[in-house]
Amino acid sequence: MFLEKLKSLNEQFKEIEKKLGDPSVVANQDEYRELTKQHSYFLPLSEKYAEYSKLLSDIQGAEELKKSDDAEIREMASAEYEELAKQKEKAESEIKVLLIPPDPDEDKNIIVEIRAGTGGEEAALFVGDLFRMYTRFAERNGWKYEVMDSNPTGLGGYKEVIFEVSGGRVWRYFKFERGAHRVQRVPETEASGRVHTSAVTVAVLPEAEEVDVEIKMDELRIDTYRASGAGGQHVNKTDSAIRITHLPTGLVVACQDERSQIKNRAKAFKVLRAKLYEQKVLEHDKKLAGERKQQVGTGDRSEKIRTYNFPQNRITDHRIGYSVYNINEVMAGDLSELVNKLIESDTEAKLKNEN
Repeated sequence: MFLEKLKSLNEQFKEIEKKLGDPSVVANQDEYRELTKQHSYFLPLSEKYAEYSKLLSDIQGAEELKKSDDAEIREMASAEYEELAKQKEKAESEIKVLLIPPDPDEDKNIIVEIRAGTGGEEAALFVGDLFRMYTRFAERNGWKYEVMDSNPTGLGGYKEVIFEVSGGRVWRYFKFERGAHRVQRVPETEASGRVHTSAVTVAVLPEAEEVDVEIKMDELRIDTYRASGAGGQHVNKTDSAIRITHLPTGLVVACQDERSQIKNRAKAFKVLRAKLYEQKVLEHDKKLAGERKQQVGTGDRSEKIRTYNFPQNRITDHRIGYSVYNINEVMAGDLSELVNKLIESDTEAKLKNEN
């Protein structure tokens, strides 16, 4: 059964390779792009199929030699058989992971929104802390980021900040950040030294292309206005800020970070497209609610996912019950341990779901 499934997928891989060599397919960029994605998924499976087939052949050969009349050959064959059996078990575990269907958003860039929740100015300051944590994490991995919109406060925090992260597999490493983040610490403004609890929400949206979401201009209301607040004084004489309302859904996006109205408009459209794509995906996910219960978190921004306890130097991810005790390093962008644990748990959940 296991081998038959691999054999079938290997045949599909050969068909894809054949199509990719067809000039008519190369001329059709949409089809070519889709086939290239499929090729990248099937390639490691095809390589594993060849490796696994050879292992099975070698195991069969060792089993035959174990029946030899020569005691020395039987002993050598038994030792080889045991080693090959271990390799087979390892290969099967690796193949099971490769067989997990790819995330359709795997190769997309992302838009991250961080908003202050309960906690007033302290929550706004923590929005700034998370923004720095994520941008430093991006820098560590060689990804680029660009601020789309922000609403800074007087003390160095933000009521909200929206930014884009682009680079290889950013969705894979950011998608588990969606939800409510709670911080417990003594605020700088607290004279009595009492620990306060505040919260912010994080949304991570895969960036959508025009082919993913159709936006009709007659369903939009576009307003221009003068930017305000920190960083906005430079445009007090011109209406460079943009607000777009998507009338069918009531979604509103705004952008005022650029001096140019054209640039603000382009950024606002990018955020709107991502939000509409998120709604489309969430509607689809509702049909798969039972399956999603098997995965790490729901992606709902109201779900409490993590607590940052500064007095205890502890960060706890509530979805997987895992804690780290290096809060300063994490806030400086070293998210690798937490993120890898979340990916590992999600993979295990998907494997159970596949079986």
